[in-house]
Amino acid sequence: MSQARPLSLITGASAGIGTAFAHDLAARGHDLVLTARRTDRLQQLADELREKHTCEVTVLTADLADPAAPQVLCNALTERGLQVDWLINNAGYGVPGTFVANEWQTHAEFLQVLLTAPTELAWRLLPGMIQRGYGRIINVASLAGHVPGTAGHTLYAAVKAYMIKFSQSLSLENSARGVHTCALCPGFTKSEFHDVTGTRTLMNKLPGFMWLEADEVVRQGVAAVERGDAVYVTGRVNRLIKAVFKLMPDRLAMHLSAKQSRRYRQQEG
Repeated sequence: MSQARPLSLITGASAGIGTAFAHDLAARGHDLVLTARRTDRLQQLADELREKHTCEVTVLTADLADPAAPQVLCNALTERGLQVDWLINNAGYGVPGTFVANEWQTHAEFLQVLLTAPTELAWRLLPGMIQRGYGRIINVASLAGHVPGTAGHTLYAAVKAYMIKFSQSLSLENSARGVHTCALCPGFTKSEFHDVTGTRTLMNKLPGFMWLEADEVVRQGVAAVERGDAVYVTGRVNRLIKAVFKLMPDRLAMHLSAKQSRRYRQQEG
C-alpha cells in the first residue's frame, strides 16, 4: 500500500450509510477523507473518529452537484499528498414525484451527484490504485437497480442499474491488478434518506424485517469488496426479492413492481 495506513475517501459521509462507513473503516485502521455539503456535521464526525480511533481525518466540504467538484476534491488530495486506497461512492438522495413534475435542473443535479460525480472520481483515482497495485472501490447502488423501475422517483432505479453495470466492468478490468470494485446494493436501510425525500410516512408502513441497520449494510459491503464480489445485495430478504424478480416474466414483474411501489413511492409533484 502507498501509506502506513490505508486512506479511504467517503462521499456523503455526514449521515446514514456514509457515516457508518466512516466508523467501520476507522475501526479497521484506516485514515479518512470525509466529504459532504454539511461542514459542521463532518467536523463533528471527524472529532469523534479521531478521539475513538486515533486516526487521521481530513474534512473536505463539497457539493457534488457542482460539475467541478470531483476535480477540486482530487486537486485538494494531491495538494495534501494524500493517496486514496479506498473510494466509497456513497453520496445520494431521491427525487420524489414523476419525471415531468420536477424541473430539469433538479434532474440534472441528481444525475451529477449520483452518476457523473462517482464515475469521475473513479476515473481520477483509479490510475493511482493501479500503479500502486492496491485499491478498493465501493459504489453504493441499490436493490432498486435489480428490479423494474417505478412510477415516481423516476431516475433512481436507472442510475442504480448503471452503477451496477459500471462496477462489473471496473471489476473485470482491474481485479487482476489488485483493485477490487463492488456495487453494494442495499434494500431499505435505516437512515435519514427517507426523511430527506419526504417519504418517511410511507416507509413506516413497511414491516420491520424489510429493514437493515446502516452498520450491517456496511459490514457486508466491506466483506464483499474484499472477497472480490463485483455486485452484492445485502440481506437475505433482499437477495430473495432480486431472485424472484429475475425469474418472473417482464410483464408480471412490472405489474408487481407497480402495485408494490404505490406503498412507498411518492408519484406526484
